[in-house]
This record gives sequence, structure tokens and C-alpha cells, in this order.
Amino acid sequence: MEDNHFKIGQVVRATKGRDQNRIFIIVGKVDEEYVLIADGDLRRIEKPKKKKIKHLAKFNIISHEVKDRIQNEKKMNNAFIRRELERLGVKSLD
Repeated sequence: MEDNHFKIGQVVRATKGRDQNRIFIIVGKVDEEYVLIADGDLRRIEKPKKKKIKHLAKFNIISHEVKDRIQNEKKMNNAFIRRELERLGVKSLD
């Protein structure tokens, strides 16, 4: 069995679809096959993208601030997601 253990707050890159090569943060888990991703720009936190995990490449980077805010149900806006991706030093290849 593959190690498809994706965590909330983890930085990922889309490998398929129209959002290919864009960088996102996982903001939720739907089930074993799908996660919810957002980047604060095209995929906003109010309407995250449901994406199959097999179409994502994960980075060994986890935003603990995003993870804590989601787990503690604190408010989070799109600017925070964008700043967090910038702070972590990841850029989209689009």
C-alpha cells in the first residue's frame, strides 16, 4: 500500500487538471481518496477545491499555523493562506 498520508496544513502541488503545477495547502480531508485544498487566490478558503490525493505531490512542509487554526476552528482568510505560502517559500510553476 502506498503512503498517501496527507495532513491538514501540508503544502502540496497539483499534478493533474487545470490547476496543474499550482501550490496549495490542505485545509480538510473528505475521505481516504479526497482532500480539500486552497491557495487563497484561485481556490479560496470559502470554496476549497476537492482533489484526489493521487493527483497531488506532497512537500515535506506543514504549516502549523494553518493546522492549528483549522483544528481550533479559528478564523482564517485568503490573505493569511497567501502569506503563509509565501512565508514557507513555495511558488507555483504556472
